[in-house]
Amino acid sequence: MLVTFKTKYYSNITLFGNIALTFIKIMGHGGTVPGAIRAEDVPAALQRLSKAIEQQSASPKPAPSSGYDDDNEDNEPVVSLRQRALPLIELLHSAVESESNVMWE
Repeated sequence: MLVTFKTKYYSNITLFGNIALTFIKIMGHGGTVPGAIRAEDVPAALQRLSKAIEQQSASPKPAPSSGYDDDNEDNEPVVSLRQRALPLIELLHSAVESESNVMWE
């Protein structure tokens, strides 16, 4: 499943369903798809997501290696929660500035 986040004055952001649902719940929503956050509630959602990402970034990191997850059979690079959240955070900043709703489907 893919989830696409939309706001009026920013490009759509599409994330894998499990990551998107994690972010939706962190922002204080029930985790339903489709869903929306009203313009007046976007600043609080942005603050919750930013705070959670900061706390996750502050947690101890695994020992440095080649940048790849050794348990992954495909040996693909590990993408942190912070890296995955950055486009959504930028979308939320745009929604705050333009006082727009954020929707996802």
